[in-house]
Amino acid sequence: MWLSAACCSFNNPSAETGPSRPSGAVYAWQARPGAAEQSLAARFPAPAGSRRVAVAQGSWGEWLRWLPLKPAGTKARLYNGQLKTPQNVVAAVVDIDVPPQDLQQCADAVIRLRAEYVFSHDPNKVHFHLTTGYDFWFSDFVAGRTFRVVNEEVLPATRPAEAPTHAALARYLVPTFGYAGTKSLSRELRPVPLPQVQPGDVLIHGGAPGHAVLVVDVAENPASHQKYVLLAQSYMPAQSIHVLRNVDAPGLGAWFEVPGPAEAEFDTPEWTFAREELKRFE
Repeated sequence: MWLSAACCSFNNPSAETGPSRPSGAVYAWQARPGAAEQSLAARFPAPAGSRRVAVAQGSWGEWLRWLPLKPAGTKARLYNGQLKTPQNVVAAVVDIDVPPQDLQQCADAVIRLRAEYVFSHDPNKVHFHLTTGYDFWFSDFVAGRTFRVVNEEVLPATRPAEAPTHAALARYLVPTFGYAGTKSLSRELRPVPLPQVQPGDVLIHGGAPGHAVLVVDVAENPASHQKYVLLAQSYMPAQSIHVLRNVDAPGLGAWFEVPGPAEAEFDTPEWTFAREELKRFE
């Protein structure tokens, strides 16, 4: 969406040549680029008989495919440093910080990754709607325009202006996490039929409680047309963004079969979604 390209790529890591992260994939929270071998694409080869679906160069889907991961075996932790429970649902931990407040929960993890992707292409396009419907732009925030909440009403407020740096993005995300959630994010996305799932789509149940799980990659068996997805989430309380393990089908590792048309639900380790709850960023 943010960077168009005429061609697409499967970006399927090769055991012979080694994985190669796209040169345009920037993960701005990292002090220096991590090794491509510690990426989602390298860690999780497509299921036997399938291959990763094509993604456009520079796209949201390609960016997610090459997310940096912490070393294999890293434990997922809560925002306060305690271990997440249960650990058996964690296949890998994304190499991204967890802010020290209990804020980066389920929808917030999707918001965080989407904000990082858009920021890496054009900081002026970063914006999210709050639960009240208020459209909160990063460009307004750094220009000194923010909001305050009085009796559940969002009112204009001012703050010192600053440069649109990555540190400023982190400051912008604190009130965004606080006043956006599954309900607002669900309204911001458009529904997509489950068979058309693509990397970057979101399984989301808007509500209180609600939950959101991000589709970070998709593979397909060309003979059977069975699709498989890799899923990432945070949860409550706020915790490491992690790739989910398929505890019901251990042979698939971290991949999940996309349910067929006769199945009404999509089971993930910590939430069951209705098949109609797949949505996509515009």
